[in-house]
Amino acid sequence: MDFITAFLSERWYVLVGALIVLFLVIKVVKTVIKWVFVLAILAGLIWYGASYKDQLLELGTTVGAKVAAEAKNQAVKAITDEVKEAKYSQNADGSYTVSTKSVKLEGKPGSSDVQVTFMNQTFTMKLDDALKGFIEQAKKNAGQ
Repeated sequence: MDFITAFLSERWYVLVGALIVLFLVIKVVKTVIKWVFVLAILAGLIWYGASYKDQLLELGTTVGAKVAAEAKNQAVKAITDEVKEAKYSQNADGSYTVSTKSVKLEGKPGSSDVQVTFMNQTFTMKLDDALKGFIEQAKKNAGQ
């Protein structure tokens, strides 16, 4: 039902226009043809509103994917900027944690994925060469 409020708040002029046309049809046109026009206008308005829901869903998934990609890019940038101050710790269950002032990585040895927490958002990233280098540098920092 959120799409109805979004539709009304963003496309209110379509509803106003449809109401004006409906009143004109009711005043000018007589008998059965009037109701055919009224039903056609209402059906068109409902169809337009229903397709608006699909547009909102498509927009939401596109924006969500872009935001997630940007968050991952920012996390990688923060990792490369803060590699000198990274702290490595081995957990009791065999997993490891690498943390800096703004990023925290959690993973298990041999796994190809790590959990990244950046700006209070947690997401999974594939363990690529850059992240492996970051983890190795954090191990070196811990050994010093």
